[in-house]
Amino acid sequence: MEDFLKKIIFVGGKGGVGKSTSAAALAWNRVKEETQTLLISTDPAHNLGYIFNQKIGGRIKKISKHLQVIEIDPDHETKVYINEVKENIKHLIQPQMMDEVNRQLDTVRASPGADEAALFNKLVSIILEEKHHFDQIIIDTAPTGHTIRLLTLPELMGVWIEGLLQRRKKTNENYTQLLNDGEPIEDPIYEVLLKRKERFTKARELLLDDQTTGFIFVVNPESLSITETEKAIHFLVKHGLHVKTLIINKVLPEEVEGDFLHQRKQMERSYMKRIEATFTDQTKVYVPLFASDIIDIIQLEKFSSFYSTGDV
Repeated sequence: MEDFLKKIIFVGGKGGVGKSTSAAALAWNRVKEETQTLLISTDPAHNLGYIFNQKIGGRIKKISKHLQVIEIDPDHETKVYINEVKENIKHLIQPQMMDEVNRQLDTVRASPGADEAALFNKLVSIILEEKHHFDQIIIDTAPTGHTIRLLTLPELMGVWIEGLLQRRKKTNENYTQLLNDGEPIEDPIYEVLLKRKERFTKARELLLDDQTTGFIFVVNPESLSITETEKAIHFLVKHGLHVKTLIINKVLPEEVEGDFLHQRKQMERSYMKRIEATFTDQTKVYVPLFASDIIDIIQLEKFSSFYSTGDV
């Protein structure tokens, strides 16, 4: 399983398919090999604490000798992000204008996409700062729509910031001409934008580095899960991001008892055929439906064992 061994792994999928469990199991497999692993949750639901039976929170926490975990809170990071912007521009705006600027920034905090931008800013910070301290970083992402926006953000923000830089550069050139001395003026805003562009460029390069970064989607043998996953994979391909591995989770055992489960299994077989026909380019790992929730290390150990065999 090539993707399982990459330095950075994003685990995505529809809500409720078992992303957090799958990501935790991936991490636990690496830990058993004494691989220093960092597991990150960007899903507001934050199920990792339940799996490891302890409070985790927004700071990196050591779970075992080789595993550390962090849960990023989008709401908190959005507040931090906006406060950083306020601090950056505080010395660039006339004092009498600051109250109005702060009100506008507080409005931005509630706007669509603000949480993804803030969350990605935090995620990139963690990855860039911690990638030399860990052998592997695994990201448990939010449901599919959020994941897509998160992964395509560096490309979109890069284009947007480039436009701002060009307009700012033109403004500076005009000011220089008006001053009539030919000397370029210092522009702190331009410098902030330039640093932001460099940051998003690094993030984009990291996502596109096929040798370093892998994308794994978790899918259940159900119609909506298959459809949503197919659309997500096609969309990400347009942005140069390729999902090469699928974890088919919650597969019923071959032998089931009772009419209800028998009917479910019959329907599931058709979905399994659809998965095989639809996702021909992806490596597929099959994990069975367990009788109980995965809420402790013993159960996680059983779950992770199927990554080695892929056989249900």
